[in-house]
Amino acid sequence: MACSGCSCEARELVAELCRHFYAQGWVTGTGGSITVKVNDPTVPLADRLIVMSPSGVQKERMVAEDMYVMAADGKVLSAPVAKPWPNKPPKCTDCAPLFMKAYLMRGAGAVIHSHGIETCIATMLIPGAKEFRVTHMEMIKGIKGHGYHDELVIPIIENTPYEYELTDSLSEAIAAYPKATAVLVRNHGIYVWGESWINAKTQAECYHYLLDACIKLYQLGIDWTTPEHGSINNPRRPHSILSPEICNGCHAADSSKIEDDLQNGVAGAVPVPPDEGGKEEVINSLVANVESMIKADRKITSLKQLQGHIWRIGFQKKELQGVVFEDVPVALKNWHASGIKVYIYSSGSREAQRLLFGNTTYGDLRKFLCGYFDTTTGNKRETRSYFEISQSLGVDSPSQILFITDVFQEAIAAKNAGFEVIISIRPGNAPLPDNHGFRTIKSFSEI
Repeated sequence: MACSGCSCEARELVAELCRHFYAQGWVTGTGGSITVKVNDPTVPLADRLIVMSPSGVQKERMVAEDMYVMAADGKVLSAPVAKPWPNKPPKCTDCAPLFMKAYLMRGAGAVIHSHGIETCIATMLIPGAKEFRVTHMEMIKGIKGHGYHDELVIPIIENTPYEYELTDSLSEAIAAYPKATAVLVRNHGIYVWGESWINAKTQAECYHYLLDACIKLYQLGIDWTTPEHGSINNPRRPHSILSPEICNGCHAADSSKIEDDLQNGVAGAVPVPPDEGGKEEVINSLVANVESMIKADRKITSLKQLQGHIWRIGFQKKELQGVVFEDVPVALKNWHASGIKVYIYSSGSREAQRLLFGNTTYGDLRKFLCGYFDTTTGNKRETRSYFEISQSLGVDSPSQILFITDVFQEAIAAKNAGFEVIISIRPGNAPLPDNHGFRTIKSFSEI
């Protein structure tokens, strides 16, 4: 089938969204999928062509040629060509019949299926529940037909071994909840639809935010289903002698990592007593382990999550402020105006990055940034981490990415991945080896 301009544009869009959603953690492990109607104003929405991502393939590596193109009734008009071994042959997603239900029953212009972890965990909070309800949260306003004071109700259907087997239960949920723009699948994920890809993406982001917030509220013992957001009165909720803050600390300190450190004889590691040993003993052991990890400058993701938690409270209370060099905001503004996309890659968590750049001495700089990478992508001194970033950004060649760092080992790793690299010389930097071979700068204005 010849590729029309509109169809090509839609294929490129779906490939870009797949890469973006992979970076969000929505379509990892080849899971999840997305489909959009081709933008052709001369054709009624219900009759437009459909572009759909394939199933069982690496979403972060999607390109336009990997997409299926279908007629409005779901008939395949164009299928992608298989890639060389060891890539799996592309096949039409098992979500196709579910996507078609949203198109036919709701007149959707795009549908997103996410495997984001919050969409899975949220369905486990109240076993057997047929609905997920939340109210009086700002992001509810991002869901079509809802305001801050409204109760958002998301139907929950039970999972099945194969996704196409969900078709009947999904269509029943769509019919039973005419105001809904999403359906949760227990222990699985979520389907979100909208009148356009922008609307579907916006709502998907709001749903993920709300579900993640509710999970955190659950951990804190706060009821998200009532306007007062009081304490949870749920007999099924597990009890602990630890306060929610300490439970979060337990998670951040990563008990499994502590056990590994103890077995490996890492200096400073101390055993964490069981809950019944007493709150103070548990707190003291956690503090000792966290301080030991900080002193050793351990690049542990869970430790960075704890950093983000501390920063969040500090920035909220105006006790902290992000400090950047004076040339940074000017450079970010200029790059943004020139259409250059800027991303941050830091050993600090993505939340910590957003907090820092959102609360600097020069104001909120996040509007000049396109995204954030942290150690969930990989260690900053490993070449594979930079390969993963280049795949997530969807560039044709890693050499299209300029990586600026003040750490020599990071520069080596990025260069080995094919990046262009500049080392930034700043006060307090570690000395560089002789004949290091990298271009150096002392200000972003030199770039």
